Amino acid sequence: MKNDIDKAIDILKKGGIILYPTDSVWGIGCDATSEEAVARIYAIKKRQESKMMICLVANQFMLEQHVNKVPETAYDIMDFSEKPVTIIYDQPKNIAKNLIASDNTIAIRVASDPFCQRLINSFKKPIVATSANITGHPTPTNFSEIEETILKAVDYTVSVGRDVQNKSASTIIKLGNDGTVKIIRK
Repeated sequence: MKNDIDKAIDILKKGGIILYPTDSVWGIGCDATSEEAVARIYAIKKRQESKMMICLVANQFMLEQHVNKVPETAYDIMDFSEKPVTIIYDQPKNIAKNLIASDNTIAIRVASDPFCQRLINSFKKPIVATSANITGHPTPTNFSEIEETILKAVDYTVSVGRDVQNKSASTIIKLGNDGTVKIIRK
């Protein structure tokens, strides 16, 4: 695992793109503070830049470095959720501008997977975690289902977790600073 983390961090620091197992599905990732790297992922996925992508952070402290105000409800949701939960927050900060939605929101998940936590902690920045598929194509349920175009487009593919059946995609909840709560994906 350490070798994978070292190689992935080297690629991320150079603005590269990695393919890695997240706490939900296999993801395409990059430095979430680099507009150029984020733009590459939009191109790989053939996705409109107006469509939001998820970022992973290692812990709640890192989350607070990238959102102006984390609603108290978010902590309860993270503490009590039984599966990975992505929360859409108002007023992101210190993040690539092309990850911020037109309504000034950002989708962030605190990683629960030990590999992801170690990777993000070692990198010391959030990492994009968008599903490893072309937009509109099915999300792969395991590594062997990832399309060849995705495999060829990334700069490094992590070897950890290739034999594991993916979990389902994360729940997505939008929390407004005004107290509104909206479930986007269960």
